[in-house]
Amino acid sequence: MKLPLIKKILSYLSEELNILLVAANNAHLAATDEQSIAETQYDTLAIEAGYLAEGQSRRVGELKLAITAFENLAEMLKQTSDRHQYIKLGSVVQLSQDQSANQYFFIAPAAAGFRCSISCDIGCDIKERNFTVITPQSPMGKALLNKSIEDEVAIKLGNSQLNDEIVYLE
Repeated sequence: MKLPLIKKILSYLSEELNILLVAANNAHLAATDEQSIAETQYDTLAIEAGYLAEGQSRRVGELKLAITAFENLAEMLKQTSDRHQYIKLGSVVQLSQDQSANQYFFIAPAAAGFRCSISCDIGCDIKERNFTVITPQSPMGKALLNKSIEDEVAIKLGNSQLNDEIVYLE
């Protein structure tokens, strides 16, 4: 179940990277275009386009690092197929309140907030599982790390407190 999930995440990140590469290239072209040259001290089009190109270039680098991190995670998971005793990077976790919705969290190195569904072909009690990617740096990720099945978790989310139990860990 984890490898198909990582494959979906990698596909999403690759699409994002392709879109961003085009946008970064266009911003770079706009920043260096002859028509972007400032005519007055108040003409900041080239400066603004330069800042945009720089920001998009940084995001391209972040996406490339994320893709590499997921590729490395996939390789690591191929070598260790046993269930985890404690929640760590690469774990799939479900809290008791999420059972009816077949909702799971995937602890990943990047792509926080990405959501998708994975269908189980054979030998599964649940035909489709819904996943939300969280990172160890998120409040939820911090609360779950190093916990185990049946552990209680308390997570402060804004002004409210979530208290729940871990019912699934892979």
